[in-house]
Amino acid sequence: MLTYALPLLAPAILTTAAIALHLRRDLAPGRAARIGEGVSLVALLVAFLALGLLIAQGAGDSFLIGVAGIGISARLDAVSATMLLLVAFIGWIVVRYARVYLDGEARQTPFTIWLLGTLAAVLLLVQSGSLVQFVGAWIVTSLCLHRLLLFYPERIAAQRAARKKFLTARAGDIALITAAVLLAATYETLQISQIMAAAQLGQGGGLAATAAAFLALAALLKSAQFPTHGWLTEVMETPTPVSALLHAGVVNAGGFLLIRFADVMLLSPLVLAGLVLIGGFTALFGGLVMLTQPTVKVSLAWSTVAQMGFMILQCGLALFPLALLHIVAHSLYKAHAFLAAGGAVERVASIARPGPVAVPDLAAVNRAFVLAIAIYGAVYTAFSMLFGFAGSSPQSVALGAILIFGVAYLLAQGLADAAPRALTWRTALMSLGAAISYVVLQKAAYWLTATSLPPTPMPGALEWALILLALLSFGLVALAQATLPLWSHHPAAQGLRIHLTNGFYINALEDRLLRGWSIPAKSQKGAAQ
Repeated sequence: MLTYALPLLAPAILTTAAIALHLRRDLAPGRAARIGEGVSLVALLVAFLALGLLIAQGAGDSFLIGVAGIGISARLDAVSATMLLLVAFIGWIVVRYARVYLDGEARQTPFTIWLLGTLAAVLLLVQSGSLVQFVGAWIVTSLCLHRLLLFYPERIAAQRAARKKFLTARAGDIALITAAVLLAATYETLQISQIMAAAQLGQGGGLAATAAAFLALAALLKSAQFPTHGWLTEVMETPTPVSALLHAGVVNAGGFLLIRFADVMLLSPLVLAGLVLIGGFTALFGGLVMLTQPTVKVSLAWSTVAQMGFMILQCGLALFPLALLHIVAHSLYKAHAFLAAGGAVERVASIARPGPVAVPDLAAVNRAFVLAIAIYGAVYTAFSMLFGFAGSSPQSVALGAILIFGVAYLLAQGLADAAPRALTWRTALMSLGAAISYVVLQKAAYWLTATSLPPTPMPGALEWALILLALLSFGLVALAQATLPLWSHHPAAQGLRIHLTNGFYINALEDRLLRGWSIPAKSQKGAAQ
């Protein structure tokens, strides 16, 4: 059990460095930033050592640093090891980027301190072995992030977003604390591994189902799900490293919460159904609004809203290994997207404008959808026959079909009458590659987490209805997107675009409900220090 405490070194090192930098304000900002980069690299090395420990000794819990079951312990399994590596890697990249990005800023050292504190809290969260530690790290992460969001406290937009985020986070904290109290009362333990073991046996009853509902509520609030998504789309006044860390790491905490307590969530099919409905709607809503945004960072923010919705949808379908895979893929992609946004804009601006674009007609779009589904079915059948990949749950098959709808959009461009033959072949190969990648990654995710996450149960009548609803909804949206050039000129479409650009004014309604955005001068002064 002593060796399983190794992952705790990562947040301990980051916290120690943050405290030391706070006490040594006489250090030059550049040197403080280099120290931050160095300790974040050490934290990444600790994460790799934790992975080696997992491979060598298997999953397990460390001893508890505390009394009466209240304290800190590390839970090392496939889920926590994956998240440790992900958070530590992205954290190191962000800290390294921030050292150059904020060079010359008067408050660079306080920024480094709070950045290290946020990373330490997230690392402590993802390896939590006890409910008390999980709740504490969850709250501390939000509080540290709040200080980063107010790095420029004089900016009104930053104040508005930070306050909205603060209020939403506190509601999520209350939901999580309630869930933790219910779980502790139900299972008479604070150790997460013992709670999951009991939940696997179907123990818990109504109290556990109620706890699952509060866990779901906390996850929805943390992951910026409709209609509480406004804060995530308004945090553009923060430095780019904060945006990268927030969108690539912190916002994933909601999905991680559902994954970590997957066995408890399975005790309440109604709660899972609610996650499917809310997550699916948020994914569609966020994706549509994203397409209408004129700026890169705001578009990326709406993309995160949509991606978090899709992750919640996966959890609602009990596809927890695939939700974990989604967290990894989205985090890496979104961190790169934010940190490289400026250079990408410059490169796009330097590209010469192309000539006429081949627009697919309705017949080409229909052929594309049929071909995409045929490719997906052929790949699944081939892998099942050649590698024994049979036995996939209907939920995972449906999820693959939803993803292949996006491939159909690419195929439609290649099947347009005016499209060159090279484009047709390229889109066909990309579609084949996407289908193969999904099947392989899906099986890898299930294999790696087989001992850490529960298998996806067979769907009942309610689950089948939700699966069909998801297929129909995402299919219609994909069809509308693929045929956009055919109907976008209509006056009704132009009006719809305006409403979508403004997110159907949900943020404005939330602003009015919260009645103003002023932040007390004392809070602003504290944030500036």
